[in-house]
Amino acid sequence: MNGPGTGLARSSENGRRTARGPEPYILPAWALELLRRTAGLIFSLLWRIRYTGTEHIPQSGRLVIAANHQTYIDPFWLAVPIERPLRFLAWDVSFSWPVVGRLMRWLGAWPLQVERSDPRAIRRSLQWLRRGGALVIFPEGGRAHPDGAMDEFKAGAARIALEAGAPVLPVTIRGGHKIWPRGWRFPRFARRIEIIYHTPYYLRQLPGEDTRACARRETERLARIIESAL
Repeated sequence: MNGPGTGLARSSENGRRTARGPEPYILPAWALELLRRTAGLIFSLLWRIRYTGTEHIPQSGRLVIAANHQTYIDPFWLAVPIERPLRFLAWDVSFSWPVVGRLMRWLGAWPLQVERSDPRAIRRSLQWLRRGGALVIFPEGGRAHPDGAMDEFKAGAARIALEAGAPVLPVTIRGGHKIWPRGWRFPRFARRIEIIYHTPYYLRQLPGEDTRACARRETERLARIIESAL
């Protein structure tokens, strides 16, 4: 698939193209669009799903989409109204799971080591964003508590948005913990789920503020916005 972050070579200073290693296969844009529309129909049949604030979704330009994380279905739920190619940062361990790992790669997910710094994932994300892409991140780094309460946000989403100069679109997933509670093997159906898209905004570094302090402050702000709609 042609697009940000999927090229197999780059131009050197003398104009020659040099290899930078193969990127994992991602389904072509037409297939991803078909899956998005199909998923939207299936979700409406399985759950009482409601999308709020979809008018806030930028349909072009660099964008970091940050959401709370309640179930394994979250990336698919929040992607339905977004009519543009997406990339997802996901827990690296999940890519080793049979079938699921390969499917995640095909749908545009990239592995992220959530317990330590992951320069390759960050570099890949920045390349995608600087070319006008949209990136989905779950700042909790894992699924939240069984009662739906959020875990502490990690600062990675804020740092990536700051470095890329990208606005952040906060998304609240409400009710997902009742559909697929932690410890359950399979999700429940015919339950209500709401996906809320907040107003996007740019993160701002204050005069004299270092990057880490800014990222932490903006991460706390992001968490407050998302938690306000739970």
